Amino acid sequence: MKIYVVSLAAGVLVGAIYGLLNVRSPAPPVVALVGLLGMLVGEQIPPVTRHLIAKAPASVAWMNQIKPHVFGHLPKGDNAGRNPS
Repeated sequence: MKIYVVSLAAGVLVGAIYGLLNVRSPAPPVVALVGLLGMLVGEQIPPVTRHLIAKAPASVAWMNQIKPHVFGHLPKGDNAGRNPS
């Protein structure tokens, strides 16, 4: 969870600096996010192609390459101090 907070804080800091300098961000937010998504998907084409050429099942490519890279390691819930019911 810490990495998400740091990422958000860095974004807010850069946005504040842009605001102080009276400049607009380089790309509209939606365009930038779509571009980042395209980069993530494009990065997966070579490894998936290698898996398919090696006749490995698509699930192997998904579990070993695509899922961890595109979705990262999502934070787990913290059950400390809670009683399971």
